[in-house]
Amino acid sequence: MRDAGAPAVLVQAKIRGEEWSRVYGVRSLESEEPARISDRTWVGRVTKGFVAVSVLKLVAEGRLGLEDHVSQILPEVDSLLRPPEQVTVRQLLQHRSGMPDYVIPMLQQGSLREVFDTPLSHTERLALAGTQKWERKIAQGFECSNSNYVALGMIVERLRARPIGDVLRTDIVEPLQLKGTAMTQSGLAPGDMVRGYITVFGERRDVSSIEMFVGSPDGGLISTVGDMNTFYSALLRGQLLPLAQVADMQSPLYALYGLGIGRWNDTCTNNYYYGHGGDVPGYGTFSVSSADGSRQVSMSLTHPPGPFGVKDNGIVDEMAETVVAALNAAC
Repeated sequence: MRDAGAPAVLVQAKIRGEEWSRVYGVRSLESEEPARISDRTWVGRVTKGFVAVSVLKLVAEGRLGLEDHVSQILPEVDSLLRPPEQVTVRQLLQHRSGMPDYVIPMLQQGSLREVFDTPLSHTERLALAGTQKWERKIAQGFECSNSNYVALGMIVERLRARPIGDVLRTDIVEPLQLKGTAMTQSGLAPGDMVRGYITVFGERRDVSSIEMFVGSPDGGLISTVGDMNTFYSALLRGQLLPLAQVADMQSPLYALYGLGIGRWNDTCTNNYYYGHGGDVPGYGTFSVSSADGSRQVSMSLTHPPGPFGVKDNGIVDEMAETVVAALNAAC
C-alpha cells in the first residue's frame, strides 16, 4: 500500500500475550511527521460492533428484547421509512431488515464538498433512507445498510436518555481504558490523527476533518489499532457482556455476519475469528480476534489519494485476506 501511495499503514498483532506492531508512513503529507502506533484514524463500520455491545447491554438488563418491534421504540421509523412489515431489533443488528441505506441519497444532496461538510442528525439520515422504497422480500437475507445502525443508535439513545457517544464511553471506552477511542463530536480532527486524503477534480483534499459521519452510530468512531485489539479481546472473553450475549452476537452459526460482528475461518482452532472491517473516504480498517480472545490483529491505513469511490471496499477486502492469513499462520 505504501508503494501505491498510501500515506500511512498501522498494524498491531497480539498473539497469546506477545505484541508485534509496525507503523509505515507519515501522519500527514504536509508535515511529513512520522506516524505513530498510537495515532487515531476513522474506523468506519467497526463502529457497529461498539453500538451492538451497547444494544446487547440493554438486552442483558431486560430493558430491550431482540425480538422487540423497532417501531414500538422508534415510532418515527413508520413515518420516515414506511416499512412493508414489522422489523425486529435482531434484524437490524444482523442487517436483515431490508431497510434502505441512506448513504447514496446523502451523496446526492449536493457537491462532494457540500456533502462532506454538512453534519446530519440521526433522524435526517433515516429521512434520506426514506426517499427510497423499502421493498418487501419473501426471504430477506443479509443486506448491509448503514441505516440499520443509525436506528440502533437511536434506540440506545431513547432508552438511555443520553447521546450514543456518551453511552459508548460509559459502556466500553472507560471500562477498557481505551485512550484513543471516541465518538466524533465535530469534524475537527485531533492532533494525533493520521490524515487521510482523496482527490476531487484533480485537487488533493484532507478528509480527516469530515462532518458527514460525525456522531453517526454506523461509522462515526475514531480509534487506534491497539484499542480495537483490546475491544475485541475483551468482548470475546466476556468482559463487556455476559457470555450469553456474546453467543448471541456470534449467531446464527451458519451466517457470515452475526449481531454487529462478522466471522472468518480460523484454521488454527477450526473455529472462527470475529470482528469487522470498514472504510470512510480516505481510510480503511480491519480488526479481528480469535473466538477465545487470545489472538488479534488490527490494521488501519489511509488510502492512496485518488478519486472518491462510493462502493470501493476492495482495499478493506484485501486487508481482511492479509490479516486472516497472518493469524492462520500464527498457530
